Amino acid sequence: MRPSNALPDTLVRQDIGEGVLTLSLNDPDTGNAMSVAMAEALAEALEAANRLPDVHCVLLRSTGEHFCTGGNVKDMESGSDLMQGSATQVRARLKATLHRITHALQALQVPSIAAVNGAAIGAGCDLALMCDLRVASERATFAESFLRLGLVSGIGGAWFLTRLVGTAKALELTLTSEFVDAPTALQLGMVSRVVSPEALDEVSTTMARRIASSPPQALRMAKRLVLDAAETTLPVALETAAAMQAILLCGDEHKAAVRDFLGRRARRHLYPQSR
Repeated sequence: MRPSNALPDTLVRQDIGEGVLTLSLNDPDTGNAMSVAMAEALAEALEAANRLPDVHCVLLRSTGEHFCTGGNVKDMESGSDLMQGSATQVRARLKATLHRITHALQALQVPSIAAVNGAAIGAGCDLALMCDLRVASERATFAESFLRLGLVSGIGGAWFLTRLVGTAKALELTLTSEFVDAPTALQLGMVSRVVSPEALDEVSTTMARRIASSPPQALRMAKRLVLDAAETTLPVALETAAAMQAILLCGDEHKAAVRDFLGRRARRHLYPQSR
Protein backbone atom coordinates (compact mmCIF):
# COMPACT_ATOMS: atom_id res chain seq x y z
CA MET A 1 0.00 0.00 0.00
CA ARG A 2 1.44 3.38 -1.00
CA PRO A 3 -0.32 6.41 0.51
CA SER A 4 -1.84 8.33 -2.35
CA ASN A 5 -1.05 11.83 -1.14
CA ALA A 6 2.43 11.21 0.29
CA LEU A 7 5.57 12.76 -1.10
CA PRO A 8 8.18 10.15 -2.10
CA ASP A 9 11.05 12.06 -0.49
CA THR A 10 9.57 12.34 3.01
CA LEU A 11 11.08 10.17 5.73
CA VAL A 12 7.64 9.55 7.24
CA ARG A 13 4.80 9.42 4.75
CA GLN A 14 1.37 10.36 6.06
CA ASP A 15 -2.04 9.41 4.75
CA ILE A 16 -5.51 9.76 6.29
CA GLY A 17 -8.46 7.69 5.14
CA GLU A 18 -11.52 6.10 6.79
CA GLY A 19 -10.48 7.39 10.20
CA VAL A 20 -6.97 5.92 10.00
CA LEU A 21 -3.73 7.89 10.02
CA THR A 22 -1.13 5.75 8.25
CA LEU A 23 2.48 6.64 9.00
CA SER A 24 5.04 4.90 6.79
CA LEU A 25 8.73 4.93 7.67
CA ASN A 26 10.34 5.69 4.33
CA ASP A 27 14.09 5.19 4.23
CA PRO A 28 14.30 1.68 2.75
CA ASP A 29 17.95 2.00 1.69
CA THR A 30 18.96 2.00 5.37
CA GLY A 31 16.32 -0.51 6.46
CA ASN A 32 14.38 2.47 7.86
CA ALA A 33 17.12 3.01 10.45
CA MET A 34 16.23 5.42 13.25
CA SER A 35 18.34 8.40 12.25
CA VAL A 36 17.99 11.77 13.94
CA ALA A 37 15.93 13.05 11.02
CA MET A 38 13.70 9.96 11.03
CA ALA A 39 13.13 10.24 14.78
CA GLU A 40 12.20 13.92 14.54
CA ALA A 41 9.84 13.36 11.60
CA LEU A 42 8.07 10.47 13.33
CA ALA A 43 7.79 12.34 16.62
CA GLU A 44 6.24 15.35 14.90
CA ALA A 45 3.70 13.18 13.08
CA LEU A 46 2.69 11.34 16.25
CA GLU A 47 2.46 14.50 18.32
CA ALA A 48 0.10 16.00 15.75
CA ALA A 49 -2.22 12.98 15.68
CA ASN A 50 -4.25 13.97 18.75
CA ARG A 51 -5.05 17.28 17.08
CA LEU A 52 -6.66 15.57 14.07
CA PRO A 53 -10.37 15.10 14.84
CA ASP A 54 -10.95 12.69 11.96
CA VAL A 55 -8.24 10.26 13.13
CA HIS A 56 -9.45 7.36 15.28
CA CYS A 57 -6.57 4.90 14.80
CA VAL A 58 -2.89 5.18 13.87
CA LEU A 59 -1.23 2.55 11.68
CA LEU A 60 2.57 2.52 11.72
CA ARG A 61 4.18 0.68 8.81
CA SER A 62 7.22 0.98 6.57
CA THR A 63 8.38 0.86 2.99
CA GLY A 64 10.98 -1.60 1.77
CA GLU A 65 11.93 -4.96 3.25
CA HIS A 66 12.27 -3.98 6.91
CA PHE A 67 10.19 -2.28 9.56
CA CYS A 68 13.09 -0.55 11.34
CA THR A 69 16.62 -1.87 11.82
CA GLY A 70 17.35 0.38 14.79
CA GLY A 71 20.13 2.90 15.01
CA ASN A 72 22.32 3.45 11.98
CA VAL A 73 25.63 1.76 12.86
CA LYS A 74 27.49 3.68 10.15
CA ASP A 75 26.29 6.95 11.71
CA MET A 76 27.54 5.71 15.08
CA GLU A 77 30.98 5.05 13.64
CA SER A 78 31.15 8.38 11.80
CA GLY A 79 29.95 10.36 14.78
CA SER A 80 26.84 11.72 13.11
CA ASP A 81 24.28 9.97 15.33
CA LEU A 82 22.77 11.10 18.61
CA MET A 83 25.28 9.41 20.88
CA GLN A 84 28.25 11.75 20.53
CA GLY A 85 29.72 14.15 23.06
CA SER A 86 29.52 14.00 26.83
CA ALA A 87 27.13 11.76 28.72
CA THR A 88 25.12 14.84 29.69
CA GLN A 89 24.85 15.96 26.06
CA VAL A 90 23.83 12.49 24.85
CA ARG A 91 21.17 12.20 27.54
CA ALA A 92 19.72 15.56 26.55
CA ARG A 93 19.65 14.60 22.85
CA LEU A 94 17.95 11.28 23.57
CA LYS A 95 15.24 13.02 25.58
CA ALA A 96 14.77 15.68 22.90
CA THR A 97 14.45 13.24 20.00
CA LEU A 98 13.85 9.53 20.58
CA HIS A 99 12.00 10.02 23.86
CA ARG A 100 9.56 12.25 22.00
CA ILE A 101 8.41 9.18 20.08
CA THR A 102 7.90 7.18 23.28
CA HIS A 103 5.95 9.97 24.95
CA ALA A 104 3.89 10.68 21.83
CA LEU A 105 2.80 7.05 21.45
CA GLN A 106 1.94 6.84 25.15
CA ALA A 107 -0.04 10.08 24.93
CA LEU A 108 -1.89 8.96 21.80
CA GLN A 109 -5.58 8.97 22.62
CA VAL A 110 -6.51 6.59 19.82
CA PRO A 111 -5.27 3.00 19.38
CA SER A 112 -2.05 2.36 17.47
CA ILE A 113 -1.05 -0.64 15.36
CA ALA A 114 2.41 -1.58 14.12
CA ALA A 115 2.55 -3.57 10.88
CA VAL A 116 5.95 -5.28 11.02
CA ASN A 117 7.08 -6.49 7.61
CA GLY A 118 10.70 -7.47 8.25
CA ALA A 119 13.40 -6.73 10.80
CA ALA A 120 12.40 -4.83 13.93
CA ILE A 121 15.75 -4.62 15.63
CA GLY A 122 16.97 -2.58 18.61
CA ALA A 123 15.13 0.74 18.57
CA GLY A 124 12.95 -0.71 15.80
CA CYS A 125 11.83 -3.49 18.13
CA ASP A 126 11.14 -0.94 20.85
CA LEU A 127 9.12 1.15 18.41
CA ALA A 128 6.89 -1.81 17.56
CA LEU A 129 6.46 -2.71 21.23
CA MET A 130 5.33 0.85 22.03
CA CYS A 131 2.25 0.45 19.83
CA ASP A 132 -0.95 -0.95 21.28
CA LEU A 133 -1.16 -3.82 18.78
CA ARG A 134 1.29 -5.53 16.43
CA VAL A 135 0.60 -7.49 13.26
CA ALA A 136 3.65 -9.29 11.90
CA SER A 137 4.58 -10.69 8.54
CA GLU A 138 5.85 -14.27 8.51
CA ARG A 139 9.20 -12.71 7.57
CA ALA A 140 9.31 -10.44 10.62
CA THR A 141 12.09 -10.73 13.18
CA PHE A 142 12.47 -8.98 16.51
CA ALA A 143 15.53 -8.43 18.69
CA GLU A 144 16.51 -6.39 21.71
CA SER A 145 20.04 -6.46 20.35
CA PHE A 146 21.59 -3.47 22.12
CA LEU A 147 24.20 -5.52 23.97
CA ARG A 148 25.73 -6.52 20.65
CA LEU A 149 26.82 -2.88 20.36
CA GLY A 150 27.61 -2.38 24.03
CA LEU A 151 24.38 -0.44 24.65
CA VAL A 152 21.02 -0.75 26.39
CA SER A 153 17.62 0.33 25.17
CA GLY A 154 17.51 4.05 25.84
CA ILE A 155 13.88 4.66 24.86
CA GLY A 156 11.87 2.37 27.12
CA GLY A 157 12.19 -1.02 25.47
CA ALA A 158 12.76 -2.84 28.75
CA TRP A 159 9.56 -1.33 30.17
CA PHE A 160 7.39 -2.37 27.22
CA LEU A 161 8.97 -5.80 26.69
CA THR A 162 8.63 -6.77 30.36
CA ARG A 163 4.93 -5.93 30.34
CA LEU A 164 4.36 -8.07 27.25
CA VAL A 165 6.40 -11.19 28.02
CA GLY A 166 7.19 -11.05 31.75
CA THR A 167 10.42 -10.33 33.57
CA ALA A 168 12.19 -13.67 33.07
CA LYS A 169 11.64 -13.80 29.31
CA ALA A 170 12.43 -10.10 28.93
CA LEU A 171 15.74 -10.71 30.70
CA GLU A 172 16.51 -13.66 28.46
CA LEU A 173 15.79 -11.76 25.26
CA THR A 174 17.72 -8.73 26.46
CA LEU A 175 20.77 -10.51 27.83
CA THR A 176 21.18 -12.90 24.90
CA SER A 177 20.26 -10.42 22.12
CA GLU A 178 18.34 -13.36 20.67
CA PHE A 179 16.50 -12.90 17.37
CA VAL A 180 12.84 -13.87 17.61
CA ASP A 181 10.95 -14.99 14.52
CA ALA A 182 7.30 -14.22 13.91
CA PRO A 183 5.80 -17.53 15.19
CA THR A 184 7.83 -17.27 18.40
CA ALA A 185 6.82 -13.63 18.82
CA LEU A 186 3.17 -14.71 18.54
CA GLN A 187 3.69 -17.44 21.12
CA LEU A 188 5.33 -14.98 23.53
CA GLY A 189 2.58 -12.38 23.10
CA MET A 190 4.82 -9.84 21.39
CA VAL A 191 2.44 -9.74 18.41
CA SER A 192 -1.27 -10.46 18.12
CA ARG A 193 -1.29 -11.84 14.57
CA VAL A 194 1.08 -13.34 12.02
CA VAL A 195 0.12 -13.18 8.36
CA SER A 196 1.75 -13.74 5.00
CA PRO A 197 3.91 -10.89 3.67
CA GLU A 198 1.41 -10.33 0.88
CA ALA A 199 -1.49 -9.98 3.33
CA LEU A 200 0.20 -7.71 5.88
CA ASP A 201 -1.00 -4.38 4.52
CA GLU A 202 -4.54 -5.60 3.92
CA VAL A 203 -4.91 -7.25 7.32
CA SER A 204 -3.40 -4.38 9.31
CA THR A 205 -5.37 -1.75 7.38
CA THR A 206 -8.62 -3.68 7.80
CA MET A 207 -7.97 -3.96 11.53
CA ALA A 208 -7.21 -0.24 11.78
CA ARG A 209 -10.36 0.70 9.86
CA ARG A 210 -12.50 -1.61 12.00
CA ILE A 211 -11.14 -0.01 15.16
CA ALA A 212 -11.57 3.48 13.70
CA SER A 213 -15.24 2.78 12.94
CA SER A 214 -16.08 2.54 16.67
CA PRO A 215 -17.78 5.45 18.44
CA PRO A 216 -14.83 7.81 18.93
CA GLN A 217 -15.36 8.93 22.54
CA ALA A 218 -15.96 5.38 23.78
CA LEU A 219 -12.99 4.15 21.74
CA ARG A 220 -10.61 6.57 23.46
CA MET A 221 -12.00 5.74 26.90
CA ALA A 222 -11.78 1.99 26.26
CA LYS A 223 -8.10 2.27 25.34
CA ARG A 224 -7.30 4.34 28.40
CA LEU A 225 -9.23 2.01 30.71
CA VAL A 226 -7.25 -1.04 29.57
CA LEU A 227 -3.86 0.68 29.68
CA ASP A 228 -4.49 2.18 33.11
CA ALA A 229 -5.64 -1.19 34.46
CA ALA A 230 -2.08 -2.51 34.41
CA GLU A 231 -0.91 0.29 36.71
CA THR A 232 -3.74 0.66 39.21
CA THR A 233 -5.75 -1.17 41.87
CA LEU A 234 -9.14 -2.72 41.31
CA PRO A 235 -11.02 -0.09 43.40
CA VAL A 236 -9.44 2.71 41.39
CA ALA A 237 -10.16 0.86 38.14
CA LEU A 238 -13.82 0.45 39.14
CA GLU A 239 -14.15 4.14 39.99
CA THR A 240 -12.65 5.11 36.65
CA ALA A 241 -14.87 2.67 34.77
CA ALA A 242 -17.99 3.97 36.52
CA ALA A 243 -17.11 7.57 35.70
CA MET A 244 -16.43 6.77 32.05
CA GLN A 245 -19.56 4.65 31.71
CA ALA A 246 -21.75 7.37 33.24
CA ILE A 247 -20.42 9.94 30.78
CA LEU A 248 -21.02 7.59 27.86
CA LEU A 249 -24.49 6.45 28.97
CA CYS A 250 -25.62 10.06 29.17
CA GLY A 251 -24.13 11.02 25.83
CA ASP A 252 -25.50 11.22 22.30
CA GLU A 253 -22.83 8.86 20.96
CA HIS A 254 -24.20 5.92 22.98
CA LYS A 255 -27.79 6.67 22.01
CA ALA A 256 -26.87 6.81 18.32
CA ALA A 257 -25.00 3.51 18.62
CA VAL A 258 -28.02 1.84 20.22
CA ARG A 259 -30.32 3.09 17.45
CA ASP A 260 -27.87 1.84 14.84
CA PHE A 261 -27.60 -1.56 16.55
CA LEU A 262 -31.37 -2.02 16.74
CA GLY A 263 -31.76 -0.87 13.14
CA ARG A 264 -29.21 -3.42 11.91
CA ARG A 265 -30.87 -6.19 13.95
CA ALA A 266 -34.26 -5.30 12.48
CA ARG A 267 -32.84 -5.39 8.96
CA ARG A 268 -31.27 -8.82 9.58
CA HIS A 269 -34.67 -10.08 10.80
CA LEU A 270 -36.45 -8.81 7.69
CA TYR A 271 -33.63 -9.72 5.31
CA PRO A 272 -31.68 -12.66 6.80
CA GLN A 273 -29.11 -12.61 3.96
CA SER A 274 -28.19 -8.98 4.59
CA ARG A 275 -25.47 -7.81 6.98
